[in-house]
Amino acid sequence: MLNIADTLLQSRFFIGTALYDSPAIMQQSIEAAESQVVTVSLRRQMAGGSDNQVFWKFLQGFQDENTGRKRHILPNTAGCHTAKEAITLALMARELFNTNWIKLEVIGDDYTLQPDPFELVDAAQELVAQGFEVFPYCTDDLVLCEKLLSVGCKILMPWGAPIGTGKGLINPYALETLRQRLPNVPLVVDAGMGSPSHAAQAMEMGFDAVLLNTAVAKAQDSVAMARAFKLAIEAGRLAFEAGGMVQQDRAHASTPVVGTPFWHNHDC
Repeated sequence: MLNIADTLLQSRFFIGTALYDSPAIMQQSIEAAESQVVTVSLRRQMAGGSDNQVFWKFLQGFQDENTGRKRHILPNTAGCHTAKEAITLALMARELFNTNWIKLEVIGDDYTLQPDPFELVDAAQELVAQGFEVFPYCTDDLVLCEKLLSVGCKILMPWGAPIGTGKGLINPYALETLRQRLPNVPLVVDAGMGSPSHAAQAMEMGFDAVLLNTAVAKAQDSVAMARAFKLAIEAGRLAFEAGGMVQQDRAHASTPVVGTPFWHNHDC
């Protein structure tokens, strides 16, 4: 079980709702993922259209028919470039989705979609003061993460790689450092993962959950890929809890030879 934002979750797979070929495929993928936290952009909801009506009805009925697990909407401030813009969007999202959860994105560079650390901290501080549970999308910089915690964030969402690149964990050392230095903070690796092995790697490091979107939405078979990520995340977490072997430079025989009898051919 994962306790995040005072909520107990059985799934450690957070999933996004953008880029799918249709609302039906999106719904089937989320169900295959068995995810209990689903991100949604307020900008998309405001865009309107018949597809969005189907999308909105699906969001409103968020309880998995197969497992009975309740799902939680995590609105995000995707597309914002300033703290002021993100705060305004977050306030609107709270009214629309009736939740104080917000995935805070404040982009500083349009090429890498890297978060702006200064605007991010300013926005986080104000939103925490206004009663939000802020899930900040940030880089893997330890100092930035500590600053976000100091202004009241209780959860951090460091990137694995820039959004939509599929490069996986580009700086494992930085992520491992975060996990070691912040052992009691819920850490969710967000963005950049392209294959289930990337998600398993993050979970083996001891991260609490993984959030992704593009790798599932743009797969040839989104539903199958969602299930693949689900299984990888579960396997990675189980491996972490089991305790992996320590890497060594020297080879060690897996079968001991001390005390092993040697049989001789007496016909020789």
